[in-house]
Amino acid sequence: MEKFPDLENSAQDTFSSSITESSTHSSYDLHEKEIVQRSSVFGLFQRAALRCKMEVRGIERVPEDERTATSVYSPAYFWFAVNMVLPSVSIGGLGISVFGLTFWDSTLAIIFFTFLGAFPVAFYSTLGPKFGLRQMVVGQIWFGDHIACRIFAILNAICCVGWNTLNMIVAASLLHSINGGQMPPWGGMLIVACGTAILTLFGYKTVHFYERWAWVPTFGVFLVIIACLVKSDTFAPGTLASGKLEAGNVLSFGATLFGSVTAWSTYAADHSVYLPPTINSKKLFISVLFGVSIPLIFTGILGSALMASAVNTPRLATAYNDGGFGGLLYAVIVTDSLHAFGQFCLVLAALSTIAVGCANVYSIAFSMQVISEYFAMIPRVVWTFLGICASFGLAMGAYGNFEQFMENFMNLIGYWLSIYEVISFCEHFFFRKRSYDSILPADGKLHLHDNLPPGWASLFAFACGVAGVVVGMYQQWWTGPIAKLTNADLGFESAGGFAMVGYLAMRPLERNYFGR
Repeated sequence: MEKFPDLENSAQDTFSSSITESSTHSSYDLHEKEIVQRSSVFGLFQRAALRCKMEVRGIERVPEDERTATSVYSPAYFWFAVNMVLPSVSIGGLGISVFGLTFWDSTLAIIFFTFLGAFPVAFYSTLGPKFGLRQMVVGQIWFGDHIACRIFAILNAICCVGWNTLNMIVAASLLHSINGGQMPPWGGMLIVACGTAILTLFGYKTVHFYERWAWVPTFGVFLVIIACLVKSDTFAPGTLASGKLEAGNVLSFGATLFGSVTAWSTYAADHSVYLPPTINSKKLFISVLFGVSIPLIFTGILGSALMASAVNTPRLATAYNDGGFGGLLYAVIVTDSLHAFGQFCLVLAALSTIAVGCANVYSIAFSMQVISEYFAMIPRVVWTFLGICASFGLAMGAYGNFEQFMENFMNLIGYWLSIYEVISFCEHFFFRKRSYDSILPADGKLHLHDNLPPGWASLFAFACGVAGVVVGMYQQWWTGPIAKLTNADLGFESAGGFAMVGYLAMRPLERNYFGR
C-alpha cells in the first residue's frame, strides 16, 4: 500500500520516502502532530497551516482518539444543509423545462429517484466510523490499489470540480438578476468561490459547524418563494400523462435525478470519518438517508412548481428565457411581490450555494491524493485551493449554456457512479459477506498490506460498465441501441447491470488465483 505514511519514521523521513516505506507496516494511524513533522517543503507548509487552525489531514487514517464527533446525527445535519440549496431547486425544474413532463410526473420521479440515489450515500456513511478512512480510500478495499480505483478517483475529482462549477453558475445567474444586472456574472462567482474557500481551507470542523445552521435562512427563503408563488396564482400542475414517450421522458429525467443524488456517495465517508467506531450504524444510516432525501425532495418539488408556473405564464417564461432560473425567481419574488425585500431573499438564496460548494471542494483533495503517491505529497489545503480556481474558470466558460451543461454533466455522473456502487455492493455482500476482519481485526489496527484485491476483476467490471453506458445512454452526441428502442436514457441502469455481470463472473476467478 503506497499512500499511507509510516507512523514511526514520519518525523525523520521525507514525505515521499515515508509513503514508499509504509507498504511494509500494518498501522496507518497518524496524529496531526505527526503529519506536520515531515522534513520537506510540504512539512513546513503543513505546520504553517496547523498554526492557522486548518485541517492538515489528507488521506491518512483518523486515529480513534482524534474522532471527537459524538452525534450520530451530525452527518445528517451536514447533508440537510448541503441539499437545502438553490441548485437543488433548479434541478427539480429540469423535468418540465428539458424533458417536457408535467408537475405531477416530475414530482413522482423526484420522490422515487431521490430515495434510490440516497441509499448508497447512507450506506457508505456508515463505513467512515468503521475504518476511519476517506471514501476514496475505502474504495481501495473493494477495487484494489490499482488502475480501477485510480480511475474512480480521477472521475470523482472531475465531478467535484464540475458540481462546484454548476453551483457558481446558479449563484451568479441569480445575483446578476438583482438590481438590473449591475453585478457581472464573474462577480457572483467570485463571491461564492471566496466564501467556499474560507470554510473548506479550515477543514472538517469549520465546515460542519457552518452546515449545521446554514440551512435555516435558506429554508426561510424557500418558504417566502412558496408564498409568493401561491399569491401569484400562476401555478398549473397539468395532468399525468402516459405512453411510451412519457415513460421515456420520466426515465431520462430519473437518470438526471439519480446522478444528482447519488453523486454524494463518493463523498459520504469523508463526512462521518470523525465519528467513533462505536457509533450506532443503523441510526447513522437512517439519519443520513433522510438527511439527504428530505431537502432534495422538498427543493425538487419547489423547482418543478416554479417551472410549471413559468411554462403557463408568458411573462414568467420570458423572465426565464432572458435570465435563466435566476431571472424566473426574480420575477416571482421581486417583480411580482416583495421588491426590495425579495432582492434580499434572493441574495440569501444565492449564498446558499456556498453550503453545497463546501461538500464538493472539501473532497477534491482526497480524490487527488489517491490518484498518485506523488499527488499524496501535496497537502489537502493546496488541492482545495486549486479545485476552487478550476471551478471558477470553468464556470466562466459554461455560464451561457447552463441547462445543457447541467443535464449532460449529471447524466455522466450517474453512469460511472452506477458502476462504482454495483462493484462495491457485490464485493461487500457477495464476496466479503459484510466482514472485514482481515483488514480491520479485533486489535483495531488497519491491515491493508496484502489484504487488498488485485483489482483486475474491478477493472474488467468497469470496462463492462462502460460498454453498458455506450448501449444505454441517450445524449445529443450519442444514442445507444437500447436507448433508441426505449426512447429513454437507460445509461445508469445498463452500466450497473453490465458491471454486475462482469464482476460476478471475474471476481471468483481472481480470488481463486490470487487468494485475496
